[in-house]
Amino acid sequence: MKKNIRNYDLNDLKQEMIQIGQKPFRAEQIFKWLNQEKVSSFDEMTNLSLELREQLAENYTIGNFQIEHKLISKDGTKKYLFNLCDAEENLIETVLMQYHHGYTICVSSQIGCKMGCKFCASTGIPFVRNLEPGEITQQIIAIERDENIRISNIVFMGIGEPLDNFENVMKAIEIMNNPKGLNIGARHISISTSGIVPKIYELADRQMQCTLSISLHSSNNQTRSSMMPVNNAYPIEELIKACQYYIEKTNKRISFEYALAKENNDNIEDAKELAKLLKGMLAHVNLIPINQIEDGKFTKSTNENIMKFRDYLNEKGIVATIRRELGSDINAACGQLRRQNLSKR
Repeated sequence: MKKNIRNYDLNDLKQEMIQIGQKPFRAEQIFKWLNQEKVSSFDEMTNLSLELREQLAENYTIGNFQIEHKLISKDGTKKYLFNLCDAEENLIETVLMQYHHGYTICVSSQIGCKMGCKFCASTGIPFVRNLEPGEITQQIIAIERDENIRISNIVFMGIGEPLDNFENVMKAIEIMNNPKGLNIGARHISISTSGIVPKIYELADRQMQCTLSISLHSSNNQTRSSMMPVNNAYPIEELIKACQYYIEKTNKRISFEYALAKENNDNIEDAKELAKLLKGMLAHVNLIPINQIEDGKFTKSTNENIMKFRDYLNEKGIVATIRRELGSDINAACGQLRRQNLSKR
């Protein structure tokens, strides 16, 4: 079976070239063709000999995606449903957002998700497998080619739990971060987790400069467990302890995501509880008006409650902002388009 050549970081690709009888410097040429020139075939690597291109084609694939659907929002947000063109024709979602500072892409890290968060459209769709490093980076390359743009910011907030696919995500970030690869600075990469505590410690020990986002959504175990089953394995006390370790180790601020659901976690008592939990931490709270999903039990909080919640946190010294809603008219929240497509199938 051919291997996806996009899965290799530069060092691994050098070793791979040696194994097939090539000079290590060939890896650098191939790496640039893949990630900077964004070629879709080995034939386009014109500074390689015909013999080498044929050898590569015999042993490797480039792992191109097919655009199954592309939706464009009135606010400019674009949502892609990619067919991975593998044996099962698996589907993943990727979202492109434009801000004044440039283009941000929200990537998926798994096909499906095991976490079972009750407010997420990925819940209820069977988990298939982890994405390989090259399948993660290919989302960036495919959109840059389709839009003829340069993406400057990456957020791991698409389908899947990034820390449940830890090694592949770390390898993908190495490829993104390499100046000879996608050349995206680590500070422009954000990893969002539902709270896989052991991997937060491991991430801290790696001293990466990426931003860590924690999907918190409640500051008490009863409410959080009802929204996020992962809390049964790693309750809030353990999660906050891991976050404190991360801050001490990296000296970086953590962003806590808090999706506000009507009459569930959106009143002032909840805000007081959250302020107490995060007091003294190097933290930012990102308040998210929750997305209504098919058959979902949670509905969006009122604008009045959202603003009161934000104002209370700010008064208590907790920096809190309300996330701008993008792509609501095209179901841009992760999992919604894939769920619809699988239902049709």
